[in-house]
Amino acid sequence: MTVQELVDNHIASRRDPNRVRSGKYSPSMLGRCYRAQYWNRKNEPQTNPPDKRSLRVFEAGHLFHDLVQNLLKPEQVEVKVETEHFCGYADFVTEEYVGDIKSQHSKGFWYMKKDSYDVNEKKKNNILQVMFYAKHLGKKWGRLIFISKDDLCIEEYGFPLEQWTEEVAKEEGILIDIWQKQEVPDAIPRAYEGKECSYCSWKDKCKEFGGSVWTKNGGN
Repeated sequence: MTVQELVDNHIASRRDPNRVRSGKYSPSMLGRCYRAQYWNRKNEPQTNPPDKRSLRVFEAGHLFHDLVQNLLKPEQVEVKVETEHFCGYADFVTEEYVGDIKSQHSKGFWYMKKDSYDVNEKKKNNILQVMFYAKHLGKKWGRLIFISKDDLCIEEYGFPLEQWTEEVAKEEGILIDIWQKQEVPDAIPRAYEGKECSYCSWKDKCKEFGGSVWTKNGGN
C-alpha cells in the first residue's frame, strides 16, 4: 500500500455514511444555491459526492482549523448555534466577535490582497455564515480569517453586524419560506463567481430535474 492510499483510506474511514443530520439548514451553505441548500437539509442522496482529491482538500482545511483552534480555550471553539430551522457550529467565539477560519492555496490568498479585490462580493457566502453566527450569539462583529496553506500567512477581515443584519434576515426568510412550501426551488448558482455547479454534490440530479441554470447553459 502506498502512502497516498494510506492517507486516502484514513480519510475515507472517518466519513460516516450513516451520519444522522440535524434536519435543519447548514449555516455553512448560506449564500449558495437555494436548491442545494434545500436538498442538503432534506438529506437528499448525493449523485456527485466529493472525490478523493476533494476529501484531501477538506482534510487539509481541517488541519489549519485545528492549528488555530488549539490556541484558544476549549469553550471558545466549535460553539453550537441552533434555531428552529438552522444548526451549525461557529469556529470560535470571543467576547467581541465570532471568527470563521478559511484556508486556501497561496495564489488565491495573495489575489485577495489586491486593492481591486472586493471581499464583500467575492466572499459573500462566507460573510453570511459568520454573520449568522454573530447575530444569534449576540455579537456585534464577525471576522473571517484566511490562511495561506503554503506559508501560514494570515489575512483577517472584520464585518459589523449592523451592516449585514438585513442580508442575513433576508437569506433566513427565503430559506424558511422554501422549507414551509416543501417545493424544490429553482437552480441558480449564487457563490464561487458562478462556478458553484462545478462543486455541487447534486449536479447530475439537478441537471436531470431541470432549472434556470441548465436552460441558460443549454443543458451543459
